[in-house]
Amino acid sequence: MTDPALSSRLRFGLELVLVARRWRRIVDQRLAARGLSDASWTPLVHLAVAGDGITQTELAERIGLDGSSLVRTLDRLAGQGLIERRLDPGDRRLRRIHLTEAGRQATRAIREKLTSAEFELLADFTDDELAALLDGFDRLSQRITTLEKNEHGSTNEN
Repeated sequence: MTDPALSSRLRFGLELVLVARRWRRIVDQRLAARGLSDASWTPLVHLAVAGDGITQTELAERIGLDGSSLVRTLDRLAGQGLIERRLDPGDRRLRRIHLTEAGRQATRAIREKLTSAEFELLADFTDDELAALLDGFDRLSQRITTLEKNEHGSTNEN
């Protein structure tokens, strides 16, 4: 007989990935109806949350993208008048990203759509259940950070 705890541990990663993909698909469909792709709305939302003036590297890390992929996306967003890149006054090698007023307006509309989709997706959960899930995500995120630091540390030592 399979230990239920072990079975849950074996299922967790796959289930998390599958649910995240399905969640993302629903959210993307809702935003696509407004003419926004994942590539465009994700950086805008992260920039709004982080605040104006983060570097391209910081934004790439927040989104989980490689820097060169983000550059093309930022070029598109700048061409649409949603963001602007400014040289860092203290280090002219760095570019800091800022939302324009049009970018702020677009981000507000995106957040409204996201909030609506998330309320619908989470309708069957109580506030306590969501708090427990978020606590679990925080703990998992901390564990991932620890593992990443350990892996980078051992890589740098070789």
